[in-house]
Amino acid sequence: MNCEVLNANYRLWCENAKSDPDLIAELREIEGDGDAILDRFYRELEFGTAGLRGVIGAGPNRMNYYTVRKATQGLADYINEQRRCKSSVCENGNTPLAPAYVAIAYDSRIKSDYFSRTAAEVLAGNGIKVHMYRELMPTPMLSFAVRYLKCDAGINVTASHNPAKFNGYKAYGADGCQIGSEVADAVLAICGKLDIFNGIKSLDFEAALERGLVSYIEDEVAEAYYDEVKKQAIHPESSLEAGLKVVFTPLNGAGNKPVRRILSDIGITNITVVPEQEHPDGNFPTCPYPNPEFKEALELGLKLCKEVKPDLLLATDPDCDRVGIAVPCTAEDGGADGDDYVLFSGNETGVMLLEYIARERIATGTMPANPIAVKSIVTTTLTEEVGREYGVEIITTLTGFKNICGVVAELEKTGGEERFLYGFEESYGYVSGTYVRDKDAVVASMLICEMAAFYRSKGISLIQARANMYEKYGVFNDSVDNFAFEGASGMEKMGKIMKGLRAPENYPRKIAGIKVMTFSDFESGMKLDLASGAETSINLPKTNMVIFGLDGGATVVVRPSGTEPKIKVYYTTVGKTQQEAETIREKLAAEMFRFFK
Repeated sequence: MNCEVLNANYRLWCENAKSDPDLIAELREIEGDGDAILDRFYRELEFGTAGLRGVIGAGPNRMNYYTVRKATQGLADYINEQRRCKSSVCENGNTPLAPAYVAIAYDSRIKSDYFSRTAAEVLAGNGIKVHMYRELMPTPMLSFAVRYLKCDAGINVTASHNPAKFNGYKAYGADGCQIGSEVADAVLAICGKLDIFNGIKSLDFEAALERGLVSYIEDEVAEAYYDEVKKQAIHPESSLEAGLKVVFTPLNGAGNKPVRRILSDIGITNITVVPEQEHPDGNFPTCPYPNPEFKEALELGLKLCKEVKPDLLLATDPDCDRVGIAVPCTAEDGGADGDDYVLFSGNETGVMLLEYIARERIATGTMPANPIAVKSIVTTTLTEEVGREYGVEIITTLTGFKNICGVVAELEKTGGEERFLYGFEESYGYVSGTYVRDKDAVVASMLICEMAAFYRSKGISLIQARANMYEKYGVFNDSVDNFAFEGASGMEKMGKIMKGLRAPENYPRKIAGIKVMTFSDFESGMKLDLASGAETSINLPKTNMVIFGLDGGATVVVRPSGTEPKIKVYYTTVGKTQQEAETIREKLAAEMFRFFK
């Protein structure tokens, strides 16, 4: 986009963006700043399978009142068109068209409540009725509401675990799952034809409430959700009897009330909440990156653990669909001073939950016939070992929980949804049961605490349980490196890196001295055996990702994030000891770093 077009677009916003004082001030502030104008106006936030996500601010490449309105108008047009086609009005023009319904939730992020009301106003302006939570709620409770209230779609205003400057907009289908690429493409095509300032239908929020086009979701929906969560317990007596002590941090997000409520319901009441991170605050003042994957976000929780000495630290992200944990580690376990708390990775917690659920469902006679567990392609291959041990079929999908829950949707079509045992991904997302179609930190928190209580009743700590798992299956070391690329130049650089990695003359034949055995390019859909030269098709949808399969079972996966301006590199290494597996990982990471300089 040339400077003339950029400046014209900038002036158009200056003339028309009058509804939010913050936008007016920002547009004035960047006047004459070419780089700032470029970053905000060089592209539009695109409506994709993750909805919208971007920095809060002025311009089409930002999350703001106008971009939310445009996305919602596109979604409303799509919903109404689909209902017209499905209705008998297509055959008989005298048949009235039944109204559509959309559920809306939001989290603690800056302007989340404002954007949720903005979306409701647009839906109401298009004759679509809105069911809206009165206060911030976790993502899984939005998914549940869509299904429970039989809505046509759902919207959750959240940017999940991104830094405070971000917000986002997740769109869900009638099945409670995030929309797929076909729907996203259709909505994007509609949005492309809309005038962002003059092409939007809207009705004032208070007027929409009076007319019944917007209504608040009743408490019975949340109660029904909690009932379904508790049905996933296997040994509820363990939680009642163990006297488990927990430190919990919702990281200033939506998890505070729901997680404490569900733990209280199952008998875990000795809960100390990190005070600085207890209440909703979209500025995340004590954890600039509110992601339980990173130790920095858990520092205050770990500090409190030193005082309280709990059995477990739980941390949920701002929209409460991911959960991280830390557990006590004595000197005998390798703790530095005999009073440490160590973080478990998403892979470790996920596999331990799988083994606990599978083993104990067999023991209690509640294992379904032909059980299925689902994981993403970047999740540890230890999952397959556990699946073989307990007769659980492991299905691998592309990254994104919508793909994991898509397997459940397919099972449901044939009445086989009871086969679904559990699903998880390495990035701290887990779900058990079919009542929601997204990852759920509320049920995961409950099951993690139950698992800890159960092992405690057997005289086993979670550290010991993890050691027992590695002794049984071998030590799998799984980790991820993130390489950030901000702004317009960053997106271009990411494209060049991925193009270079998949070019036959560039991709490595050895990484850290370990021979590359296979190269899989998920964009072309082909897997190459480097020894024989044979190519085979990859039986998964095409996506921008490459995988290097190494001699000895290690893998290196490289893919751009679907929600952030970064490239992620995932490593899986296998060793006889944790140190051996970690040494291999460090060598691989050092070698791969050169591609991202």
